[in-house]
Amino acid sequence: MATLTKSRGKKFFDKFTAVSVKIGNEIHLRSLRDSFAVIMPLFILAGLGVLMNNVLFPQFVHGQNLTNLQLWGNNITNGTLNIAGLALAPVIGYTLAINKQFKNGILSAVIALASLIIMMPSSIKLTTLKGAKNTLVTGGLSYTNLGTTGMFSGIIIGLVATELFIWFSKMKHLKIHLGENIPPAVAASFNDLIPAIFTLSIFALISTLLVIYGNTNLIDLITNLIQEPLRKFNTSLPGMLFIYSVGNFLFTLGIHQTVINGTLLDPVLLINMNKNMAAYAAHKHIPYILTYTFRDVFGMVGGTGCTLCLLIAIFLFSKMKSSKDIASLAVAPGLFNINEPVIFGYPIVFNIPMMIPFVLMPVVGDLIAYFFTSIGWMNRVVVMVPWTTPPLLNAYLCTAGDWRAVLVQLLIIVIGVIFYIPFMFMSEKVMQKTAQLQQ
Repeated sequence: MATLTKSRGKKFFDKFTAVSVKIGNEIHLRSLRDSFAVIMPLFILAGLGVLMNNVLFPQFVHGQNLTNLQLWGNNITNGTLNIAGLALAPVIGYTLAINKQFKNGILSAVIALASLIIMMPSSIKLTTLKGAKNTLVTGGLSYTNLGTTGMFSGIIIGLVATELFIWFSKMKHLKIHLGENIPPAVAASFNDLIPAIFTLSIFALISTLLVIYGNTNLIDLITNLIQEPLRKFNTSLPGMLFIYSVGNFLFTLGIHQTVINGTLLDPVLLINMNKNMAAYAAHKHIPYILTYTFRDVFGMVGGTGCTLCLLIAIFLFSKMKSSKDIASLAVAPGLFNINEPVIFGYPIVFNIPMMIPFVLMPVVGDLIAYFFTSIGWMNRVVVMVPWTTPPLLNAYLCTAGDWRAVLVQLLIIVIGVIFYIPFMFMSEKVMQKTAQLQQ
């Protein structure tokens, strides 16, 4: 029986590996993976800026001097995370064109970028400082649409625009031939002139129809079709875990989890957090278990996906030097819950085996903490600590100095390490086989 079980387990492992390799080598997914590898320095730099602004600078300066110094990190955020969607679309256009062996990769990138801008709303609402009134502004682009919220749009438009442009470019009757003595760059531009015009015109038509007949745009469509239907679930334990898991799953596809969680979960959980703090200050009953800080402290140990558990598993059990090298680079920011290096460097993005623990481990962590809190063994979360506060310390502080919360978080870490180990081995085997296929 043991031999039969082992044989079945090996067959499942081999099939799972084969499917993962096949999916991982699909040209569009491979292009997305390559694109995120290109812009990975942006995310790492963004993590550094957040770390400096929230952990290092407050230790040395305060007041207006701190505010002035934090402009450095804010500027980094504006040039990295806040233009993530804008940067992603042209990179996807270029990498997909190169992977499809299309000659004009640069123009493909330009077409993808132009298509994304075409689909952006032509007017945006801004809140004025006086009276907090909404003002409609035209002729501008917002960081909200260009940044992490726009990453989904950047991915979809980058892929679709490039595919459409390449499809038109393969039609011989759409090419313009200027003769033999024309510089190659000029000839290439004219060859792809009509396909470029057709592609951009189609996106302009779609954007126009959305405005005229739907009074909407692509960003709003994503909000209404994906985010709003999930809103009804966001106040219960099953609803929170489901929405949070959806956001984390999107993160495994390179779409930042704030696209979902920042809109659906954060406002409600922040209200719960504020009510808990007010009740604690007034020495009243603490009303809520689920709060903004509760979710982060017990469901994001080391960052989204509880990746500190993965780093520990790599250090203890991994046999791949490359994995340990990434873990060595990622452990320092990981202690402050900044995990872009491991998400995009290990990677977890488009890594089929690692998607499973990345999505499920936060659910396990929150459920464990919810159980111990609901039976009264652990204090409810009553202090909102910065999300960059290191694990164990953040559990102690957010529960107003309850050492039992530290033990609960330590239990979550141990379970997380055990949970990540088999998927880490699967991932390493997939990496090895993929490397062999590419040689």
